[in-house]
Amino acid sequence: MEIFNWSQLTQSEQQAALARSPLVGDADMEQNVLDIINRVQADKDAALADFNLKFDGIKTQSLKLCVDEIEAASSRVSSEIKQAITQAITNINAFHKAQAFTPVEVETQAGVRCELRSEAIEKVGLYIPGGSAPLISTVLMLALPAQIAGCQQRVLVSPPPIDDAIIYAAQECGITDIFQVGGAQAIAAMAFGTETIPAVDKIFGPGNRYVTEAKRLVSQDSRCVVSIDMPAGPSEVLVIADSDANPDFIAADLLSQAEHGPDSQVMLVTDSLLLSEQVNASLKQQLAQLSRWEIAVTALSASRILLVSNMDEAVQVSNRYGPEHLIIQTQAPRELLNKVRAAGSVFLGAYTPESVGDYASGTNHVLPTYGYSRAVSSLSLADFSRRFTVQELSADGLQGLGQTVMTLAAAEQLDAHKNAIAIRLASLAGENL
Repeated sequence: MEIFNWSQLTQSEQQAALARSPLVGDADMEQNVLDIINRVQADKDAALADFNLKFDGIKTQSLKLCVDEIEAASSRVSSEIKQAITQAITNINAFHKAQAFTPVEVETQAGVRCELRSEAIEKVGLYIPGGSAPLISTVLMLALPAQIAGCQQRVLVSPPPIDDAIIYAAQECGITDIFQVGGAQAIAAMAFGTETIPAVDKIFGPGNRYVTEAKRLVSQDSRCVVSIDMPAGPSEVLVIADSDANPDFIAADLLSQAEHGPDSQVMLVTDSLLLSEQVNASLKQQLAQLSRWEIAVTALSASRILLVSNMDEAVQVSNRYGPEHLIIQTQAPRELLNKVRAAGSVFLGAYTPESVGDYASGTNHVLPTYGYSRAVSSLSLADFSRRFTVQELSADGLQGLGQTVMTLAAAEQLDAHKNAIAIRLASLAGENL
């Protein structure tokens, strides 16, 4: 990884040093994805079958997996993987059940009652990346919160052929609607619905840049009404480390994200040149042991090390970047935590690799990327519900509040709003005669 001295960079050079991978933002991508969406919207299942053959090389007889196929796939999963899935489910369930919403009821003034309530989103679509790295863990991160929240219909899609462990994990999380389709076409199918795949109210899940672009486009398409969880594209990590950090640990953490895909990005921000050099040496050594080393090498070409003066400056750089994952490997990581203003998920200390959050610590690994962590939160139970308000006024409550509303409505020149109060107050006045 190339090393830059942050203080010696101009403002524009600093901006360039924090730029995402050049593979993100292909000028032709939007139109290509839109073409896929339009084809699915028009031809439905036929388009999905064609895309499965074109992009995945699979001729699917049926898009939906039947019960027998689910059971057969589950039986092929090793007991070791099943045990790991069980432990991960236990931790993820524990953390997400603790997030259950508590209704809010407030009497703002005498006779005026306001409430904040929550109910599960009825139909949700869960996108599970497959391809070169079938993400079994993403099934747990999406399906468990949807189940805990009480979403009635939970649709899962993944590129064919779907990995057996993905199918088993889905079954363990109560998913029965499993469809063999991936990419932008899967997002379009869940947005518009097809003969086989039902349309959903909200789409969840990370994916490559095509999936991310498809989610953005359908959420803005007037032909359907569907929302999305967040911008969750190619993975990224930023590590803040001081001179006492273990370079092998850091290199391992950087590579754990670099191996996701060629458009992933990893960053190291440190106050130690020696540590930077040691990390680079360890990267070379560890790369040789990875089965996905070619992917990691491509990702590392758009990644970099930034030398800063101190840890306060390191946090400032991190906040400016807004990483999906932030690892703090310093002597006192919690001292920096309160200064973090932009990160999807934070990992504190030498013994908290990002991998634990990806799989089984209990937190959710679906996180905002591209710097959206400045304003977008990590996925939680709340994302699978909608919140709504309720208000109820007694006659005395309306009499106590009515004049205020009428005054404000008149100031805005909204006579009908004022009249909706006035007609009721007049009725109450007549009743009191």
